[in-house]
Amino acid sequence: MWPAIHHLGFDAGQNGGVHTEAAGPEIRTLASSVVYSDNWTRLRRDEIERADGSRGTYAVVERDNFALVIPAEDGGFHLVEEYRHPLGRRGWSFPQGSFPKGQHGTPEELARAELAQETGLRAARLTRLGSLAVAHGMSDQYGEHWLATELTQGEPDLEPEELGLRHAWVTRAEFEAMARDGRIVDTSTLAGYALLLLAERRGEIDLGASR
Repeated sequence: MWPAIHHLGFDAGQNGGVHTEAAGPEIRTLASSVVYSDNWTRLRRDEIERADGSRGTYAVVERDNFALVIPAEDGGFHLVEEYRHPLGRRGWSFPQGSFPKGQHGTPEELARAELAQETGLRAARLTRLGSLAVAHGMSDQYGEHWLATELTQGEPDLEPEELGLRHAWVTRAEFEAMARDGRIVDTSTLAGYALLLLAERRGEIDLGASR
């Protein structure tokens, strides 16, 4: 499991900081069983006891952590579009994915592999933006978010599940318009963009200087 963020600080003048304590779990697992499993997903049913003694059940979706890559150049970003079966529609997002079953590596290796596979792009520089939980109320999955710069174009190598995927470059203004009008609905893509904006605000990243 990649490390979570344990503290979020707010600027002075707000109502104080918000802290996540590193104490023991507030919910105790009494029993656990896997009710569904395939190459990508496990659905786990937990019998739980809460801190007040009340009991219940909790369904947890177990999925491997993934890497998301923001390929940036010339004042814009490279995106991919593919059909998303659960939504019944196509949608745009940043390149992202997990290792195939049986393969392993570092988050950076995964980021480079996903970028090359889906777009054909290779990055001379990868900058880590942060790690975020995808759906913390239902899943244990984390996404590691990366910025890719100094790009060169090669040939993509799509997996069978990525049939019909296409790749395009858009300006930053067009990216934000796509988020507003529903062409981008992927929360991980927008979370990655938020991490990028925060890094730019802190002065840690200057995409203008990398063009």
